[in-house]
Amino acid sequence: MTDPSVPELLAAAVAALGGSERDGQVRMAEAVAQAFDTDEHLAVQAGTGTGKSLAYLVPAIARAVADDSPVVVSTATIALQRQLVDRDLPRLADALEPVLPRKPTFALLKGRRNYLCLNKIHSGAAEDSDEAPQEELFEPMAASALGRDVQRLTAWAEDTDTGDRDDLKPGVPERSWSQVSVSARECVGATRCQFGTDCFAERARAVAGQADVVVTNHALLAIDAISDTAVLPEHQLLVVDEAHELVDRVTSVATAELTAAALGVAVRRVGRLVSPELVQRLDAASLTFGSAIHDGTPGRMDHLDDEMAIYLTALRDAAGAVRSAIDTAPSDPKAAAARKESVAALTEIADTAARILTSFEPSIPERTDVVWLSHEDHRGSVRPVLRVAPLSVAALLHDRLFGRATTVLTSATLTIGGSFDAMAGAWGLTLGTGTEAAPWRGLDVGSPFEHAKAGILYVAAHLPPPGRDGTGTAEQLDEIAGLITAAGGRTLGLFSSMRAARTAAEAMRERLDTPVLCQGDDTTGALVEQFAAADETSLFGTLSLWQGVDVPGPSLSLVLIDRIPFPRPDDPLLTARQRAISARGGNGFMEVAANHAALLLAQGTGRLLRSVDDRGVVAILDSRMATARYAGYLRASLPPYWATTDTDKVLLALQRLREG
Repeated sequence: MTDPSVPELLAAAVAALGGSERDGQVRMAEAVAQAFDTDEHLAVQAGTGTGKSLAYLVPAIARAVADDSPVVVSTATIALQRQLVDRDLPRLADALEPVLPRKPTFALLKGRRNYLCLNKIHSGAAEDSDEAPQEELFEPMAASALGRDVQRLTAWAEDTDTGDRDDLKPGVPERSWSQVSVSARECVGATRCQFGTDCFAERARAVAGQADVVVTNHALLAIDAISDTAVLPEHQLLVVDEAHELVDRVTSVATAELTAAALGVAVRRVGRLVSPELVQRLDAASLTFGSAIHDGTPGRMDHLDDEMAIYLTALRDAAGAVRSAIDTAPSDPKAAAARKESVAALTEIADTAARILTSFEPSIPERTDVVWLSHEDHRGSVRPVLRVAPLSVAALLHDRLFGRATTVLTSATLTIGGSFDAMAGAWGLTLGTGTEAAPWRGLDVGSPFEHAKAGILYVAAHLPPPGRDGTGTAEQLDEIAGLITAAGGRTLGLFSSMRAARTAAEAMRERLDTPVLCQGDDTTGALVEQFAAADETSLFGTLSLWQGVDVPGPSLSLVLIDRIPFPRPDDPLLTARQRAISARGGNGFMEVAANHAALLLAQGTGRLLRSVDDRGVVAILDSRMATARYAGYLRASLPPYWATTDTDKVLLALQRLREG
């Protein structure tokens, strides 16, 4: 007997799961299998309804079982990780077991911070955070919410099999969880830890090391690529789902920051570990630096003045001196854990200060890092943060990700302006020449939805261009009221800012008879449930909702987008990228700002059709989508809805949908 082919395995899986065969799904599964066979990277755009999870999981399982070697699947959101591990993979393993040599296995792997640290709990090494003094951890414990959380987590450590934060119901705030967890840098190591054999994180890694399919997230994938130590099991095949998020997630992991609060924590931690003179030196450097960023002007820093250079140098040297003076090999396990955490914090401070100083050495066109100062609102007070981030992660991904594993990158939205080139360039697939270039191809398998028959793309060309203040004009609010009235509610409003969403929600509550919910009224999950449960309800929110709302059926007939989501003109990282491209002779606006907007528009307009029976309208209330020179490029990035600027036709269509 010959082994079943991927199309045969897919057909068996679809039959067992009670689905129906889809042409795009079959094409994608065959392409994934071919990529694994030829070591050619593959970018696959698979529209909503394609069933892309099965299309990559089936060939991944087949290859993993055949080679007895794992395939890593990385996702951007917890929701998709849970869907894969809790629903798709268990059912798929059962469905494929009869036609494979053995039953396939799978595991979920997260970063160490997501698991309880038994050493930290039992050694009493919980440290203070930037939000809570250490005294709160001790008596009177019952009077402290933090203390109660730590008590509860300590008790939970005796009962849980996984130590996984997501298994704790109800959850706890970040500051409470930080008392019972450690980062990879802070971990004393399984061989040195008295709880090494029972470590939840090590257990999860051991299970993942034996699994056929290892599900992880983009952040851990980035850490594995950046760090010198392996975090994920050794693998030659990788699938990146929600691949449109990859660059942002990797950039986030590669971004470092310095805050006065974190420096204060480090000073308190080392108080008893080194000489008073060294503590005083670090404290003085921290206070001076903290005062400087508090008084500094927020924004991108193209030049480092002499004063800030002195403060950063003093901070780097002081943190390095204290770090060198700490004995990291005491016999007492409690002392070892506390000292390892202190060393990790000091290393982070010294490395970040050094990185910022070094980043200014080349001329602006030659720089690879961007530095900026933010003054953020933190519980009603100003929180200054000095950050440094890579200008691009393309080279990192080219060398450390695609250079190590054959990779399939997939999402419902990967083509921008009708081409894969923009995403491929941001990922680094187009870097290098000859043998250094990463061989890749792009494939759009389409969607089972008939967009032109099921949806209308309406651009309100008669409206004045949106103002700079971020809130809607009177004409735009009139347009919103008319559209929602015609639709009978059933509207998802996606706004460019929280201020714009709240302003529109308040105005509509006064003018409409149907309910209007707004992001921030409750948790996002609770709001989406309310929205889906009542047909006449509208839900307004900002960019964070654009990718997270999945409401098939009549509850969603109208998607409103208030303006083209260009990046903020003061966004330090994106404006630096735009300037760098322009300096090389490229079109910085199109390659950065327009691509950023196109991707978000594609995600936002994709909220409308979530099942083959859905019908509705996407209304973009920004006349530039009809008049600007870049409008065609943006529209080419969207699903192929039937397009119009005729308001009366759209209102009639919405009324017909409402009347059913």
